[in-house]
Amino acid sequence: MMRTVRSRAEAQFTATQKKDEKALKEKEKLKKDKADQLKRLRTLRLDKEAADKKAAEE
Repeated sequence: MMRTVRSRAEAQFTATQKKDEKALKEKEKLKKDKADQLKRLRTLRLDKEAADKKAAEE
């Protein structure tokens, strides 16, 4: 009986760990995607500012 309870508890613990790892990976992916988007937008803004500055000088 104790073996069964322990086995079930270990299985639940393992499942919880896998679920947590999956959630963490998803969270990290979302964070990376957000950083990539901000980097892209920053680059576009800086390019536009440089083009505007160049146009103003001409």
